[in-house]
Amino acid sequence: MIVALIIRDTRRAYATGGSTLIVSFFLLVATLFPFAIGPDATLLARVGGGVIWAAALLAALLPVERLVGPDLDAGVLDQLAVRGVSMAAVAAAKTCAHWLAFAPPLMLTAVVAAALLDLSAKTLLMIEAGLAIGTPGLAALAVATGALVAGLRGAGAVAGLVMLPLAIPLLIFGAGALQDGSGALKLLAAVSLLLVAGAPFLAGAAIRAGMD
Repeated sequence: MIVALIIRDTRRAYATGGSTLIVSFFLLVATLFPFAIGPDATLLARVGGGVIWAAALLAALLPVERLVGPDLDAGVLDQLAVRGVSMAAVAAAKTCAHWLAFAPPLMLTAVVAAALLDLSAKTLLMIEAGLAIGTPGLAALAVATGALVAGLRGAGAVAGLVMLPLAIPLLIFGAGALQDGSGALKLLAAVSLLLVAGAPFLAGAAIRAGMD
């Protein structure tokens, strides 16, 4: 049941263009940023990693409204609850599906973004390592946020207010890994692991509250 839910959500994200939207937004930010600050290669190389991480954070936020809300409105989650499926397990499945839908394409697109920002191969390697470690935490946080705002009017705006402050540690440690190296990556891994372990239970509780 859980595996089927992961496959269904991942397939839906690719079929409806959600993954394409995330990648397009991410690439658009990386493309526009050099125009905003000018052609200074040194400056671009210094701030480019932070730009990529900020773009990744915002890209993960884009589909938040569609992660939990549609299934809650359609009664899919009620049917799963009737069958005895834990809502925390459902949230974990949705986290996995969201990660599969946005993280691999994002990491591939980061290569193009690094070229646009004139980043070195070493910097790109650190960015890719940070994204591999940090995106599971972003996915877990996005699903938890989607569960919290499901059914609310203006859920997208509320989701931004909820998710962005909580994602700041991921942004700080992810961008900080470009200067601090393994130390920041270890802190990033700790925060990401904490979110992956705890967010499904928060999301499950929010889903149960929304079903009452």
